[in-house]
Amino acid sequence: MVKIILEKADIIPLLGEVFRRYGFDGTSIALISEHTKLGKGSLYHFFPGGKDEMAKAVIADIGDWFEANIFLPLEHNETDALAKMFSAVETYFKTGRRICLIGALALVETRDRFAEEVKQYFSRWIEILATHLVHLGHDKAQALQLATTTIAGIQGAIIVTQALDNEQYFTNIMQSLRQLNLRH
Repeated sequence: MVKIILEKADIIPLLGEVFRRYGFDGTSIALISEHTKLGKGSLYHFFPGGKDEMAKAVIADIGDWFEANIFLPLEHNETDALAKMFSAVETYFKTGRRICLIGALALVETRDRFAEEVKQYFSRWIEILATHLVHLGHDKAQALQLATTTIAGIQGAIIVTQALDNEQYFTNIMQSLRQLNLRH
């Protein structure tokens, strides 16, 4: 059954998948129209700023998801927050089968266009994870290094899984990162 789009919020997840599939530069308004089943007029009605505004809406939506599902549990030192983080990461990135759009935007020529959003996403994740690791007993320097290594490891696991078309790499790397974070 085809979902009828009535609100801007209905379009954002579809836009995210188009950007993931084709990249920001490879995504045209025609492709967006094809994948959302909306005409160009409707797209510009929802996003008068065009593709840049669409990408910023997707980035904000991703940020909101990470805030609710990963950052806040870590920030509030919830019981098993690390386990919840790794579980949420596995679900969100579909065991490495779904690329990290924020990470992808950091690598392409358009990175300057979204530099602040990309920087905020990664720096917040590292900072919050490091703070949580301190709460678990790591010293500050060790916690920051471990948090940075963990986020880099997650991003690398996605790339390796995509490159080798084998989600077992993602699963193995995530398990190693879990174990690394629980040592202290």
